[in-house]
Amino acid sequence: MAITLVNPDGLPKPDVYRQLSIATGSKLVFLSGQVARDAEGRKVGEGDFAAQVEQCYLNIGTALAEIGGSFDDVAKLTVYVVDWSPDKMPLLGEGVARASAKLGVDPVKPITLLGVSALGEPDLLVEVEATAVLD
Repeated sequence: MAITLVNPDGLPKPDVYRQLSIATGSKLVFLSGQVARDAEGRKVGEGDFAAQVEQCYLNIGTALAEIGGSFDDVAKLTVYVVDWSPDKMPLLGEGVARASAKLGVDPVKPITLLGVSALGEPDLLVEVEATAVLD
């Protein structure tokens, strides 16, 4: 595997993400922000934050599979959440867990979570972009 995840000594050791991602592969992949749309562009989980998170993660897995990779190759995630508040954390975790079960992967990656006022379309609640490294 091209990615090693680490929580170094001297930094907090969170359960839901890792502080570092060490990449040793030869192909760097930058994935555009994925939203809650299926392959035909239909809305998924309108008004359902957990369902939208799940679809974003599934879309990342689908995109990487197309080029011979998987979600395991993700080195870093950036998650943009409309009107973020800490009470959304359980729903974020639920969506990630459901996607991880379907993908058969460990979703724990270095992550940046940003609260935003809006995304590109008014019905979107979350957008997730990924950087991956493939051998």
